[in-house]
Amino acid sequence: MLETIHSPHDLKKLPVDALPALAAEIRQELLAVVSRHGGHLASNLGVVELVLALHYVFDFAQDALVFDTGHQCYVHKLLTGRGERFQQLRQADGCCGFPLRAESPYDCFGTGHSGTGISAALGLAAARDNAHGHRKVVTILGDGALGCGSSFEGLNNISVTTKDFILVLNDNKMSISPNVGAFSRCLSRVISTKSYNSFKAFCRNALLRVPFAGRRLKGWISHLEGATKYLLVPSAIFEELGLRYFGPLDGHDLPELVRTFQRIKHLRQPLLLHVLTTKGKGYPAAEQNPACYHSTPAFDQSNAKPTKKNAGPTFSTAFGQALQALRADDPQLLAITAGMPEGTGLLDFSQNYPESFFDVGISEGHAVAFAAGLAAGGRRPVFAVYASFSQRAMDYVFHDVCLQKLPVLLCLDRAGVVQDGPTHHGIQDLAFWRTLPNLAVLQPCDAEELQAMLALALTRQHAVILRYPAGSASALADSHADYAWGRAEVLRRGGRLALWAVGREVQTALAAADILAEQGVPITVVNTRFVMPFDEALMRQQLDDGMRVVTLEDHNIASGFGSIAKEFFAGHASGRIEKLGWPNEVLGWGSPAGLRERYGLTAAAIAERLRALL
Repeated sequence: MLETIHSPHDLKKLPVDALPALAAEIRQELLAVVSRHGGHLASNLGVVELVLALHYVFDFAQDALVFDTGHQCYVHKLLTGRGERFQQLRQADGCCGFPLRAESPYDCFGTGHSGTGISAALGLAAARDNAHGHRKVVTILGDGALGCGSSFEGLNNISVTTKDFILVLNDNKMSISPNVGAFSRCLSRVISTKSYNSFKAFCRNALLRVPFAGRRLKGWISHLEGATKYLLVPSAIFEELGLRYFGPLDGHDLPELVRTFQRIKHLRQPLLLHVLTTKGKGYPAAEQNPACYHSTPAFDQSNAKPTKKNAGPTFSTAFGQALQALRADDPQLLAITAGMPEGTGLLDFSQNYPESFFDVGISEGHAVAFAAGLAAGGRRPVFAVYASFSQRAMDYVFHDVCLQKLPVLLCLDRAGVVQDGPTHHGIQDLAFWRTLPNLAVLQPCDAEELQAMLALALTRQHAVILRYPAGSASALADSHADYAWGRAEVLRRGGRLALWAVGREVQTALAAADILAEQGVPITVVNTRFVMPFDEALMRQQLDDGMRVVTLEDHNIASGFGSIAKEFFAGHASGRIEKLGWPNEVLGWGSPAGLRERYGLTAAAIAERLRALL
């Protein structure tokens, strides 16, 4: 059936009893594509019936559907005419892994980070009201995203902004990792009241069958229900915020979902529909370990094992191991994650040192301010977070950490381009960090350097950021020179050009130097190590000696290390400093290797540019 669905209008031609078979086909398609290219699997397997029911009842060519976070939009893409492009999911010529306004009129709002869905959908609803329109606005919010501060801000404003709004709470007891916090426990209590909701429906139907007085009795009972609801279910929290609560519903019961959406579609009031789903539904490995299949590389369906293994430890793994070793000697060291212990390499740490580990949920701003409080209280907090997600907490780093010169260590994973595309590329953050006082930024080139820099950073009495990319952290040198604060490492000497590589770009720089050496053009290769403060004495000496200096980084070229160096030497041979990095534009999705080919940042392309400079 899936091959016949070219738009939601084709879906609506099917009888309701055919939808479960279509759901099964969609799950097989998700498994086939994601196992081939990698992607967000568990979350999408969990929302198949929910998204099917929404498209079956609503007309999202006219209505609006907003996915909070956005990674659970694969089924939506399959149903809206993108089946062929979906075969190349997250490839340069295929579908983006997130909603994208430029990709389809059915993607009314682009999302990639948690907590924006309610506010964006509320803005769409207010725009509709202001224009006296009639479109329905629906947003799907994961239970993990509900813990974001921005989600609470949106909830607080719904009832005072619009009278026509539908919020679907997709409750799978997971965000990326198991949810934490009081609100998650509150939702768990709702789940336990399923028997109460069934009993309520039974009583309502029984009362309606009472001759003559049935409807009047039902009205009286509803007042009693309102009084007792506060004692029985925490749905009152939502109703106090002005949302009429429905649920909880079985998120995999298609006929019931369709009936419910048909009933509430015409109601003109703020509504919350609570749906219970199973993350990873239909694929046993993902059901048993949904965190591992939240965002997965390509894998073999038959044995659930990755088809390609990393060469050596990843930076995430190396970080987790190094932090555990440091914690063994220092009980004041505390680790923090924002809902991602697996992704940031902290899972083993959380199990071995539970008293020193804090998972604050998807709330990066809170995590930074919390870390600042820990530091003010005499502890040594380490906050591990993806570089792109750290951007959500930049003001907290300035206001709560740097201004008070507190020794907070931020470890920014996935610093650089990634497969998921513009919402997840970690290539913008240096533009902000470089303006902050009392802050240092270090970038290791391999696991050995990460371990050494981590230990060094924890000796400082001010804030430090460690930035490192996804992927392999295998050794790039037999041994590294000793570490001195603010000093770079010269890996090769020779020629009239010095290539300053930042972090893992040392690997690319060494490869480019090999190419040039074969052509009889030796160059100097510098492992930058410290972005802030950088080794200005070494660079000044090279410039004074008449050398050309080229910087190479996995960051936006307009605001990264190259810009820091050129501005520092403004008026002093800055014209002999060239910058290599990502252009100041929105980078697409696709493999990092493919992006490097497209933008001329491979070793071969860099060698050619350097030879032209010489």
